[in-house]
Amino acid sequence: MTLSRNEFKVLYALDKDPGASQRATAETAGVSVGTVNRLIRQFEDMGLMDCCALTAEGEAALAPYRVDNAVIMAAGLSSRFVPLSYEKPKGLLRVRGEVLIERQIRQLREAGIDDITVVVGYMKEAFFYLEEKFGVRIAVNPDYAKRNNNSTLMLVRERLGNTYVCSSDDYFSENVFERYVYEAYYAASYFEGPTGEYCLTIARDGRITKVSVGGHDSWAMLGHVYFDRAFSREFVRILEEEYDRPDTAPKLWEDIYREHLDDLRMTMRRYEAGVVFEFDSLADLTSFDQDFLENVDSEILDNICTTLSCSRSDIVGIVPIKEGLTNLSFRFSVAGTEYVYRHPGVGTEEIISRQSETFSQGVAKRLGIDETFIYEDVNRGWKISLFVDNCVPFDYHNETHVTRAMEMVSRLHGCGETSEWTFDLFANASQIEDLLRKRSYPLSEDFSAMRDAAARLDVRVKADGVPPCLCHNDFYDPNFLVSGDEMYLIDWEYSAMSDYASDLGTFICCSDYSTEEAEGVLAVYFGRTPTDAELAHCLAYVALAAYYWFVWALYKEVTGDPVGEWLYLWHRYAKSYSALALDLFARLDEKNER
Repeated sequence: MTLSRNEFKVLYALDKDPGASQRATAETAGVSVGTVNRLIRQFEDMGLMDCCALTAEGEAALAPYRVDNAVIMAAGLSSRFVPLSYEKPKGLLRVRGEVLIERQIRQLREAGIDDITVVVGYMKEAFFYLEEKFGVRIAVNPDYAKRNNNSTLMLVRERLGNTYVCSSDDYFSENVFERYVYEAYYAASYFEGPTGEYCLTIARDGRITKVSVGGHDSWAMLGHVYFDRAFSREFVRILEEEYDRPDTAPKLWEDIYREHLDDLRMTMRRYEAGVVFEFDSLADLTSFDQDFLENVDSEILDNICTTLSCSRSDIVGIVPIKEGLTNLSFRFSVAGTEYVYRHPGVGTEEIISRQSETFSQGVAKRLGIDETFIYEDVNRGWKISLFVDNCVPFDYHNETHVTRAMEMVSRLHGCGETSEWTFDLFANASQIEDLLRKRSYPLSEDFSAMRDAAARLDVRVKADGVPPCLCHNDFYDPNFLVSGDEMYLIDWEYSAMSDYASDLGTFICCSDYSTEEAEGVLAVYFGRTPTDAELAHCLAYVALAAYYWFVWALYKEVTGDPVGEWLYLWHRYAKSYSALALDLFARLDEKNER
């Protein structure tokens, strides 16, 4: 049978406390005593109650509203919560003495909800212990880095029914979960003044009729959500229909919901301030738990304190930095000076020598090429540098920028410093290929031809007998800091002894240069027009660099850290410059044979 809202409230209140007075039942149900008195008589007439207790028929009337299960979303990186999210998922942080996700699981179980699925992705193995400790089901979302949280609900769509959907990093000061729920709802809190949250407009019956991103003095989505079976069926239908559209991948599931409000009935459930907490930043959390920063287990914070001789409370103004394809970095201040902390990215330990980087970083500082460097841990790969303010993007078409870049790399190549480490574009690409094959990564149809062309060029450039020199090997625009009259070359992870043209090839293959513009840059480096042999040598290295970075980008894809449009750029340059360089070598051979 279908119950009205008040019938459900009173019947559920009587189920929770059969011996309660009518006044107490009215307070629990949130209705008047008169309504309770009337409905009790009605329930007795219908056979739903007998002697102040629910009958089997009464329990059957409540059954359609019984919560089936809960899904806790725990797959994301929580990028706004750096640096702690670099070390462990946000849901595993200990707040006021309890691990966030553990507290939430306990609250669900206290409400009688034992069927709990935790969907994981980023640092997934850190959550596996929950299966044994709490008996939860673990589901691994392989698409967490490529899509927003719609992929989590797609993964568990067959489990959606009467389902709580929660975020692992929510904190509820009181237990918000119930064993029976009348209909779908989104938790909401009131925000005074301007807010960037999803603000809600509702009809008289509580149904959400509009969701606006941002607003003023408004009730807004905050915390958990409840899907009833009708909502789940329709939402899954829409999700399956729209999932493969390119514009769906970056959407929150809430965005899909708000685009289909007419088809998806959901109400708003109000919570007073101080019940539901979402911590969007470290500052939010430390204001809630003032002892958090001092108590949290964080190697990163310890590294900063040791290096800069400061306390944790001195570390302020933490802001993530999104530049860079290899690592995770954030900016922070201590005693009025701004710094950058570099945290090694996923999988970098397999392809980067931190010993080599540390050596080259020291040389760069002595040469005045990178005066921002402060300290690097030679074993772990974390690094602290000075933050350079008021930087402008390096411009491949700015003559001053390019000239200074070529002067810097020429100074490096001619410094006479000798590293015990080497970097060979083709050999390193081959090593990454092996890693890809071990992970059964499907290579493209033209990959063999690309590799064959790169192998031919590798043999040819090595036959030129160019002596190795210290190179940067990651010589492209994001690694230049340009501020006023100052320019620094940073991020020396790939630096080692190499062919000088390795730097020039990387510089060009990461640009949008035409072939003529590329030749012009080479002329700036040499201080003259390059010879035919030098031109062929350097353009071959454009192809080899593009090939290496293309393979590297495939590896980043397989480790769940895609690099976007760079993948296509390097694929295109590897093919076009291979053809160009092989043709130039063929002409040189023909000329020499005459």
